Amino acid sequence: MTAILEPGMLVRHPDQPDWGLGQVQSNIDNKVTVNFEHAGKVVIDSKRVFLLPVAGSDHP
Repeated sequence: MTAILEPGMLVRHPDQPDWGLGQVQSNIDNKVTVNFEHAGKVVIDSKRVFLLPVAGSDHP
């Protein structure tokens, strides 16, 4: 499922809702770099965390 995460996509972290909306910066070798509204740039191991894609109409 991680393969669908491409730069520019919007996501949320399932265990960190306070981080807010995140935008995927890169997805290389199961490492997804995301820039979150309230947490800044975070590198996520996609083998351990399943980021939740956000459809364009699901956020303000």
